[in-house]
Amino acid sequence: MVNWVTDLMQTAGAPGAALAIALENLFPPLPSEVFLPLAGFTAAQGKMGLFDAILWTTFGSVAGALVLYWIGAMLGRDRVRRIATRMPLVRVSDVDRTEAWFLRNGYRAVFFGRMIPVFRSLISIPAGIERMRMGPFLAYTAAGSLLWNTALILAGYLLGDNWHLVEQYVGIGSKVVLGLAVVALGIFVVTRLSRRRDAASAREQHSDQLG
Repeated sequence: MVNWVTDLMQTAGAPGAALAIALENLFPPLPSEVFLPLAGFTAAQGKMGLFDAILWTTFGSVAGALVLYWIGAMLGRDRVRRIATRMPLVRVSDVDRTEAWFLRNGYRAVFFGRMIPVFRSLISIPAGIERMRMGPFLAYTAAGSLLWNTALILAGYLLGDNWHLVEQYVGIGSKVVLGLAVVALGIFVVTRLSRRRDAASAREQHSDQLG
């Protein structure tokens, strides 16, 4: 993957970097913490301008986020609620609480979410589901992406041949974020199963008392 992106950037320059970052947005497992420092290193070699690298990768980030926004918009609130009713351990009330949280924090979530690995892509989907106004969505997405992209591209530019060190340190942050998400999911599942067992036990006790 790194070799492919390297060839893409050296062949197409900054627009190639934009394409790589757009794909990274659409497929979160692709690592921006590799692509962006690599773009900075490529700029340091004179294959593209530093400003061009920042500008084009931010454009790619916004383009990828916009595709995910429209995927969320096509799903829509009603369809998501119907999907929730078919998912084990998930209630429609969970969707309602998530929706209420997003309505309160939507703009902040989009801005700061653009700087959190993995979630930087996924945050665009609930924005689409809630049909966040397009102007603010694009503005907050561009601002958050600009900060993230600039930091990683500059790091790769300044580190030169050691640009890969950025991935090592940012990768630790990505693993921490994913680890916390897994822990949160585990707590949710255990809590929900425990509540179901307690409810079933209460029903059995009530039935025995009536009997």
